[in-house]
Amino acid sequence: MKITTAGSLGNVAKPLVEKLLAAGHAVTVITSKADRQSEIEALGAVAAVGSLSDAAFLTQAFDGADAVFAMMPPALGTSNLIQNIADAGQAYAQAITAAGVPRVVLLSSVGADAAAGTGPVQGVHRVEQLFQHLSGVNVTVLRSGFFYVNFLRDIPLIKSQGIFGNNYGGDIKLALTHPEDVAVAAASELQAAGNGFEVKYIVGDVATGNEIAALFGAAIGKPDLTWTSIPDEQLKQGMLSGGVPAELVGLITEMGQGVRAGLITQDFFAKGAAVTGKIKLDQFVEEFKNRYQQA
Repeated sequence: MKITTAGSLGNVAKPLVEKLLAAGHAVTVITSKADRQSEIEALGAVAAVGSLSDAAFLTQAFDGADAVFAMMPPALGTSNLIQNIADAGQAYAQAITAAGVPRVVLLSSVGADAAAGTGPVQGVHRVEQLFQHLSGVNVTVLRSGFFYVNFLRDIPLIKSQGIFGNNYGGDIKLALTHPEDVAVAAASELQAAGNGFEVKYIVGDVATGNEIAALFGAAIGKPDLTWTSIPDEQLKQGMLSGGVPAELVGLITEMGQGVRAGLITQDFFAKGAAVTGKIKLDQFVEEFKNRYQQA
């Protein structure tokens, strides 16, 4: 098969590309950074350098593809972020139609069923809606839980101030996923025919912030580490002082509010909360411990 993947060589895309190449497929990798071209080619794939918002570029990248793996970056630009993601989704849709792609797998997120109140996830909600109306295309949406690897960003604050948490309580159940499990699921789906428009959750574990803090604390020699529920304004000021663009700060804060309200995981739990990912939280703890010790 000829398969085109987005996401350059990120946490999901690189293991996905490696799996597809190992299975003997011809893979084209979309990247916005020309300096990734040599690394992509070293794997045995073809690099397509361009913008996800450019329908003409995407049409060329999708030409002759039997399947496409689509994903959106967490943020496009520093303003109008949701609209920028929706515009990129529209470019995807136009290119998929123009190139006659029969099979698409879209990486989405828990909370993408909701139209508002979910921060950046609203963008991929709008992309899901666009893809649902693609004609003659078998589309599988993979809604991932929160990536374990995002907790690695908390290491500097744990080291400097002993703080670990977010703007929601430690007793709230979170759907969690390792990128490797997403790559495995995406590789499987891309090689399958699909069945119209389908939504599947890829979640490896469910845990509360309190449980996560206890596991991490024990692993790094800080048994007193607890989950801190950070007030919205304090969270905002921390991100702003770290140089995060103001609009993105607002969206990230809103996502935490969506977790707090149960909006983000509502559909996942309503659908039965199936845990299909193989990599569990206690396995990731070793990765967290190693990175903490290296920091």
